[in-house]
Amino acid sequence: MIHALDRVLGGQPQGTDHEEIPGAPAAGVRLTERAVRLLSVAVAALAIALVTGQPWLLALAAGPLCLLLLAALGPHRVTGDPLVAGGQVHRSSLRVFEGEPVTARFQVAFAGSAEWLDPGVVVGAGCELVSVESHGAELVLNFVARRWGRWSLGTVDVDVHDRGGLLRRTLRVELGQIEVFPDPADGGLTPVPVLLPGNLGEHTSRQQGEGVEVIGTRPFVWGERQRRINWAATTRRGGAVQLQQFASERAADVVVLLDAFADLRDPATGGSSLDESLRVAAGIVRAYLRSHDRVGVVSVGGKLHWLQPGQGDQYFYRLVQTVLDVRRDLAYQTPDLNRLPPPALPHGALVHAVTPLADNRMMGVLGGLAERGNPVVVVEIPIGDPRSEDGEFSEQLALRLWRLDREALRFSLTEKGIPVAAWEGGTLDLTFAPLLRTRIQGRLR
Repeated sequence: MIHALDRVLGGQPQGTDHEEIPGAPAAGVRLTERAVRLLSVAVAALAIALVTGQPWLLALAAGPLCLLLLAALGPHRVTGDPLVAGGQVHRSSLRVFEGEPVTARFQVAFAGSAEWLDPGVVVGAGCELVSVESHGAELVLNFVARRWGRWSLGTVDVDVHDRGGLLRRTLRVELGQIEVFPDPADGGLTPVPVLLPGNLGEHTSRQQGEGVEVIGTRPFVWGERQRRINWAATTRRGGAVQLQQFASERAADVVVLLDAFADLRDPATGGSSLDESLRVAAGIVRAYLRSHDRVGVVSVGGKLHWLQPGQGDQYFYRLVQTVLDVRRDLAYQTPDLNRLPPPALPHGALVHAVTPLADNRMMGVLGGLAERGNPVVVVEIPIGDPRSEDGEFSEQLALRLWRLDREALRFSLTEKGIPVAAWEGGTLDLTFAPLLRTRIQGRLR
């Protein structure tokens, strides 16, 4: 088993950035490394005996050949192809967050007698193999989820050796897929727009209803509840009975718009803009769901993913599952928001656009949202400055122009009534704090 662990953990990198497809394993019975060494000794002895004419060298070849013959015909061997007992691999969890452990275990069933199991593992992207344990015919593989996404744990080729260690058969086992959720950015502040559409939540809207917040008065109509009468207003109106109007206690519809047009690398840190965007989006979703508001998600760039606003702690996982495949769907395609059904992007819903502001197509999307009448907040993901040489005047000038272009982009959005909040890492509360001074107005007309 020590050899197996060395081959699994020391022979290849543990985790890649892309899915690897291993080649098909060899079928049938094959010689092990020990058998190849014995066969090499026997062939060498026979060759030397023929060349030198020394018959006593044939005795050196007889021993290894007898061992190989006994291994092929003896009772202590594996007969038939091995299988996975029960026909499935047991995984400790199908959904985990980044950094959490995952365990896959399965048992090999075979006919005959075997000495040991020698696993060879091709680790799937986004995961890291930590250890391999063997308990008789059972194998236990321990992984750690390193990157969000929907990944395969990998593939295991198990070599089942006979008692003599001379013959082997190979069993390929697919470990199955897991969903790795991003670690949400910390934050609890929830900016709200001026007008909020419906359903129960902590942020009340200005729609007329049966809440507790008084928003005005109106004339009495026969059949109204008398306890709603505002006697002070009735007295001022000369006896015309006036009723109090109350706000409808309904939740804010919040939609998180994820920019998946491109995945940019920070030149200084090497961080991924798409990774940071999804972590920030997950943090925003969690903060609003904790306030019992209705939250939806739309990802633009490549294939259009969306999920209409909903409530509840379990809805957080549904929202994240909707956008787990955005990295695989990256494509040069401009989305058409008019193709979204009305429940996916309700009229007047507050939209948090999580974007690095690095693609002109995203500007068109933001303009389209403003034209629809949705209040929009841009959460800017940092992408770092381009690298430049300190002594090169032209490069310094280009860097300065690039920074000025970014500032002009932010200013143009602000002039359109779209506030830009830069996320510098850490908690989202520092990013959203300036937005809490007043409710978000939306596009200026």
